[in-house]
Amino acid sequence: MLYKDLRNHGSSPHAEPMTYEAMAADVLHFCENHSLSNISLLGHSMGGKVAMSLALSATLPSDLLTHLIIADIAPSRGALSPEFQSYVRAMREIEEKAVSSRKEAQEILTSYESDPVIRAFLLTNLDTKTHPLKFRIPLDIVGSSIPNIGSFPYQPGERTWNGKTLFIKGTKSKFINNRNLPVAKQFFPNMSLRTLDADHWVHAERPNEFRQFVEDFIQDSDKFDIYSTSTDGN
Repeated sequence: MLYKDLRNHGSSPHAEPMTYEAMAADVLHFCENHSLSNISLLGHSMGGKVAMSLALSATLPSDLLTHLIIADIAPSRGALSPEFQSYVRAMREIEEKAVSSRKEAQEILTSYESDPVIRAFLLTNLDTKTHPLKFRIPLDIVGSSIPNIGSFPYQPGERTWNGKTLFIKGTKSKFINNRNLPVAKQFFPNMSLRTLDADHWVHAERPNEFRQFVEDFIQDSDKFDIYSTSTDGN
């Protein structure tokens, strides 16, 4: 299993543009550098849009992907959720106040996000080796890229990927819904849908169930019914 930090995330380089085409090209370059083929590709939220963008790309090698797993995001266009924008503001405030401890950062973040699981997840981006503390994410690039992050590079009907695809939706999340599920079906005709009792951070809130869905799908995707647009997607 290989993990890839997207550009402007984790230890990956800070670079513009922060578009889905550019990030999908980064993932393809990573796969080529590691001589990968017949892979199962998983992405959550923005990472899910990157994974879908790669699957739909005209440059996708025919032998690269076997399974696509998308966690709580749809191939749709629209403004980013207020929550995401508030996270960027919170991180900026933490840097502007030049905090020196994780506890101080936590206190600031609490005023933006009440869920301790999400706060802990966001603070994994905090570099505690710097003084004052800084985020590994380049907030200037991320902040200016918000319109790109809310977008998607393809129109329905423009491209399709016919491989096995699993969408995992949080029942308390609105990122996958009855309006955009038909769009997802147009892009990915062989898609399946599973739900977890969670909000947007399905993998963090329900890690064991999430992992089981992923393992079962990779091992035997034929056991997963193909999604029909008549199905209730909540």
